[in-house]
Amino acid sequence: MKTYDYIVIGGGSGGVATARRAAEYGARVLLVEAARLGGTCVNVGCVPKKVMWYASNIAQAMRDAPGYGFAAATVSLDWATLKTRRDAYIARLNGIYADMLGKAGVEIVHGFARFADTHCIEVDGQRFSAPHIVIATGGRPVVPDIEGAELGIDSDGFFALDHQPRRVAVVGAGYIAVELAGVFNGLGSEVDMLVRGAQLLRPFDALLRDELAAQMQQDGVRIHFGAQVKRVAREADGSLRIERTDGPPLQVDALVWATGRRANTDRLNLAAAGLAADAKGVIATDAFQNTTTPGVYAIGDITGHAELTPVAIAAGRKLAARLFLDLPDSRLDYDCIPTVVFSHPPIGTVGLTEDEARDRFAAVKVYTTRFTAMAHALTEHRPKTAMKLVCAGDDERIVGLHVIGDGADEMLQGFAVAVRMGARKADFDRTLAIHPTSAEEFVTLR
Repeated sequence: MKTYDYIVIGGGSGGVATARRAAEYGARVLLVEAARLGGTCVNVGCVPKKVMWYASNIAQAMRDAPGYGFAAATVSLDWATLKTRRDAYIARLNGIYADMLGKAGVEIVHGFARFADTHCIEVDGQRFSAPHIVIATGGRPVVPDIEGAELGIDSDGFFALDHQPRRVAVVGAGYIAVELAGVFNGLGSEVDMLVRGAQLLRPFDALLRDELAAQMQQDGVRIHFGAQVKRVAREADGSLRIERTDGPPLQVDALVWATGRRANTDRLNLAAAGLAADAKGVIATDAFQNTTTPGVYAIGDITGHAELTPVAIAAGRKLAARLFLDLPDSRLDYDCIPTVVFSHPPIGTVGLTEDEARDRFAAVKVYTTRFTAMAHALTEHRPKTAMKLVCAGDDERIVGLHVIGDGADEMLQGFAVAVRMGARKADFDRTLAIHPTSAEEFVTLR
């Protein structure tokens, strides 16, 4: 049995980050991964999704070009070429991850890890032990238990599509659902969204939810609120028939389930380590990523907290510093985490929603604006940009900042720094505007 200082189960963003840092701090590190390095984010998440989002934006830019005097032209998408180039890019990233780990001195073993006891794992009959073991196995999409559900695909399956479906149904209301629906629609597919509740992006600020729904519908996405799928069947022509609770059946060429995710912990034999997961596979941790078993830790999506790539990376790095750099107080602060949704248009948000702020503070003042960004001054397609500052107390500390519109994804990072530092509305007011930009609206709100 080989021994190490640190064993990392999972080669996604969080696992790779904590393994590299621990190795840099002098630890002997083993990383175990059953699939491709990079996990969900690199392979079937953030990165390939952003590529598809860019492709969709380019398609919209071509439709907008006549407004700026460019002659209209018929441009067709070669989906197969897009997929081939995207997949090649991801393959290069897989290689880069392997090189980075190798240069850091991290040993990699490919296969599924199972706990043999609290400080020992087994991979394909081989055993490895360490005083510190971190679980970073991420999550996977969930498909509902509905007759014919297997005829659809999940978000992973979206990246396996080898041709563009003409008619698509997306089931779900979260960020994955709105992102994929926006990409399909932008690239020219007919899109229906089936939403069980009465709104998109339920945890987000109402301004963002309402503006996104309105813009998606204006762009041609048919959103069916209060809709549930009852049954899915294959028709003789190969299309899918979706029976739903809110109206007549839908005929589509592809059905995408975006109805949630669950943690990848069911194959780990957690009981051997004295651990248990909840119904969604989540492993409970304290503020320092400790599980209930000493020497066993968990980071990333399997903890159920802020399921975002940068969160997993930051938590993993903080954990490595605590364990191997003699920084006992090193931990991630989960408050005030900035988030972007690559919808059409994109969303950026940090801090509290207006409703959350009103529940927490006695004095809350809100500043909002809604306008057409200058990029669309000459185009027929005129999506709106909307912004909100949520301020608390007599000194109007900014406790929430929300934006939807072109550039929201890029402008949020800088404003997130300000919110994190405790900026007041007066600090924004004293900051000179950069004109003409959309971002300047945040420092000129009245």
